[in-house]
Amino acid sequence: MLGPRPLAARKGRGAVSNLQGRYEVNGREEFDDGWERDEDEATGIRTVVSDELAKTILSRNSSPDIPFNVSLNPYRGCEHGCIYCFARPTHSYLGLSPGLDFESRLFAKVNAAELLRRELAKPGYVPEHIAIGVNTDAYQPCERERGLTRQVLEVLKECRHPYGLITKSSLIERDIDLIAPMAEKGQACAAITLTTLDPQIARTLEPRAAAPARRLRTIRTLTEAGIPVSVSVAPIIPFVTEPEIERILEAARDAGAVSAHYVVLRLPFEVNPLFQQWLEAHFPERAQRVMNRVRDMRGGKDYDSEWGKRMQGEGVWADLIHQRFTKTVERLGLGKLRSRFDRLDASQFRRPLVVPAALQTKNGKSGAKGAGQLDLF
Repeated sequence: MLGPRPLAARKGRGAVSNLQGRYEVNGREEFDDGWERDEDEATGIRTVVSDELAKTILSRNSSPDIPFNVSLNPYRGCEHGCIYCFARPTHSYLGLSPGLDFESRLFAKVNAAELLRRELAKPGYVPEHIAIGVNTDAYQPCERERGLTRQVLEVLKECRHPYGLITKSSLIERDIDLIAPMAEKGQACAAITLTTLDPQIARTLEPRAAAPARRLRTIRTLTEAGIPVSVSVAPIIPFVTEPEIERILEAARDAGAVSAHYVVLRLPFEVNPLFQQWLEAHFPERAQRVMNRVRDMRGGKDYDSEWGKRMQGEGVWADLIHQRFTKTVERLGLGKLRSRFDRLDASQFRRPLVVPAALQTKNGKSGAKGAGQLDLF
């Protein structure tokens, strides 16, 4: 009797399985009866983007670990397929898998700009910088056709509202005409995530994101347009991307980046088994070594979600990474991402020029209906 197929890498996808989400009621187990052995089946997963009418568009957090309090994500799920993505578990709330479903069954919040306009028009709204594309990349491939991120930026420009963008995509260059004027007034900045300089590692780690060399070119292009760019070295994966810390920072600085920050590998919820499956598929010879080092930085566990520890870890190895990163940043003259966000100017904010009719009621409540936003920080 044949059992389940051995896990194998899928071309163009980060996850190697459709791991069951923790909220699914019915269990399932893959079983191979020997009838289907089509080699193309494993790679034939089509991306489907569905419309979603969100109830809210701004998410607020009180975490001391991140340099922003408010974020906005126009999409749920991300086709970039980064295996380490901490947002993967949010698909479990939808009854979908944090694995292949997360990177192939996407949701576009088609009313994102309208909801943002309503929010900014509220009498009690107090402006503070908005981080765009934190959970899932605001410039993932479907943005080329959907344009939801650009619609959001148009509202923010109209309202002179400060924001920061974070992405792995060169598509951000399309919106320089909106971002650069805001940056000139101290109201916009960008961060480019650069996990590795090795294109082969990037191709499996972040299969549908821009190649490392292309991201460096994007940093240069944004910088030349007058947009301050930070580099996010995240996540740092022991024995995979960790040896490149200094080279990544040097390359980013040479491309024009003005600040930098890092995050060590985080493995919350379903990200943990998915990442370990990826390790076994792509780096079987060092999988155990990687996980041992991860546990060294997490107090013996695969993950520790405690504030103050979850982003940078603890212990000797975490301290060594911190020292390497800090000393390199100081040597290269790079600043910190938090200070870059803190310098954004919210004093020029004005209410939207056009207020949606749904907001013009006695109590100011809107009637938007649809699926709510599920964010995970």
